[in-house]
Amino acid sequence: MTGTIGTLLILICLLQIKHMFADFYLQTPRMLSGRGGYWHVGRAQHAGVHVLGSIVAFGLIGAPVLFILAVVAAEWLLHFHIDYWKGQHCDRKALDPSKPAFWRATGADQAMHQLTYVTMVWAWVEWAV
Repeated sequence: MTGTIGTLLILICLLQIKHMFADFYLQTPRMLSGRGGYWHVGRAQHAGVHVLGSIVAFGLIGAPVLFILAVVAAEWLLHFHIDYWKGQHCDRKALDPSKPAFWRATGADQAMHQLTYVTMVWAWVEWAV
């Protein structure tokens, strides 16, 4: 295995661990309530927690600072809007965890976040390696 592939796998693992903590352990009540409105400070803070974790992940593998700043700015925008879509969708359809459609929306939300990470890792390989 080449060094780049090993680092790529480590980066994927770091982003997965970051995602688990940011999405499932570090959300506050403010981040979780009222997510259907566009200007939601809690959602902005939540996306910021993701950004901080990504800064750590990319920093640990030695990515260039300007690359990190660019990729996490894009991540913040995407994360904010993916979560906005889920909040809007769940509010509009009156979805809660007791309804199967809530879990489909959660699955779509999580898949979009994972595809964001694939794109971020691709960008690292393309522009930072």
